[in-house]
Amino acid sequence: MRRIIYTFSVSLDGYIESPTGDLSWTMPDEELHRYFNSLEDGIDTHLYGRRMWEGMAEFWPTADQDPGALPYIAEYAGIWRSKQKVVFSRTLDEVGEGATLLREVDPGEIRRMKAGAGKDFSLGGAELAAEFMRHDLIDEYQLVVRPLVLGGGKPMFGPLAEPMNLQLIEARPFASGVVFLRYERPQSE
Repeated sequence: MRRIIYTFSVSLDGYIESPTGDLSWTMPDEELHRYFNSLEDGIDTHLYGRRMWEGMAEFWPTADQDPGALPYIAEYAGIWRSKQKVVFSRTLDEVGEGATLLREVDPGEIRRMKAGAGKDFSLGGAELAAEFMRHDLIDEYQLVVRPLVLGGGKPMFGPLAEPMNLQLIEARPFASGVVFLRYERPQSE
């Protein structure tokens, strides 16, 4: 069965945005970006919330056309364009070529998608991830922990009805001080 993987950069104190909404601290260096590029081999579909989609769609469709684009950035642009994209939004009227617009998360439909043929799904967007969490649709959590304390902002995880146990399956440090952590639901659940 295909899995849904939620990946996000997070500060040491658990925030994904600064109090002002700044995300510049999340930009990966070359080593981390190349690692992200390699992770895309296991993905064929990106699931995006509106804000995440708008940020991705603004930059990646033409990022490799910039003559000054770094090789790993240009590589990711090609990878990104090759993936299917599903955008969840109640406010957008269209999402453009190469993407599908859905108005809401239908847990039954998501489970049918997971049971279909293909590679795993990548999930992007904190609000969308919170909804997927409420419906127990996320199979793996990938945290890119930055050596930074923001002291406030938007938390990675919102309120939960009950605690969620996770099992560490990988911990990988990078030269920049970033630690990449992979967690999944324990097999007994």
